[in-house]
Amino acid sequence: MSLSGKVALVTGSTSGIGLGIARSLAGAGANVVLNGFGDKGLIEKLVAELGSKYKVKASYSAADMSKPAEIAAMVAQAEGELGGVDILVNNAGIQHVAPVDEFPLEKWDAVIAINLSAAFHAIRAALPHMKARNWGRIINIASTHGLVASVQKAAYVAAKHGIVGLTKVVALETATTGITCNAICPGWVLTPLVQAQIEDRAARESLSPGAAKMKLLGEKQPSLEFATPDEIGATALFLCSSAAAQIRGIALPVDGGWTAQ
Repeated sequence: MSLSGKVALVTGSTSGIGLGIARSLAGAGANVVLNGFGDKGLIEKLVAELGSKYKVKASYSAADMSKPAEIAAMVAQAEGELGGVDILVNNAGIQHVAPVDEFPLEKWDAVIAINLSAAFHAIRAALPHMKARNWGRIINIASTHGLVASVQKAAYVAAKHGIVGLTKVVALETATTGITCNAICPGWVLTPLVQAQIEDRAARESLSPGAAKMKLLGEKQPSLEFATPDEIGATALFLCSSAAAQIRGIALPVDGGWTAQ
């Protein structure tokens, strides 16, 4: 498939799942806007790499996803530099783990702001352009935690369940247009952050890295295999295709059987 001439904005895309999605979309010919935090030099290298490897236009926004005005400015930047947002991938997210009665209030507010409210603000800003062209793809990266819960993740689970609900509403409101809205629900994905969790667990429980990996997967993911950022990227690419034109409002697990249990 070709996304030549389309513009994709992927939030939280300087590493991990978001970067995997940005690469998949660029590989299909979409011009891309990266967003996220990280080393300035590394981000500049990523932008240059996407542009040169895939022969597309690439740019970067440092917008803070907890700030609605910066989200609106990011969408405006994409319009000014590349012509508008045709594909919006809401991927940015943070996590905090604590029991409900010990959950810091500021952490709750931050997780809800970045994992849920940011998607609303980005969709709200991007929809007018999509409606004007009668074509758009909105892909929200939820989680298995948008479908099931785990202890000590109240804010994350609440936000991801909210993302699934928001996805359904936007899908219904755009049902008679060429715009679709869907959610992808990854289980464990091998990203640098998850690799760090494996290494921490190995050290904490005196396990080998391999044993720590299998213990982590064995608790939730029946396949005993991680999904990869490239696989999530391929799923997003499919949802951008004409074959997915009537896939609207779904929450699609990519979770090795986690939610089948």
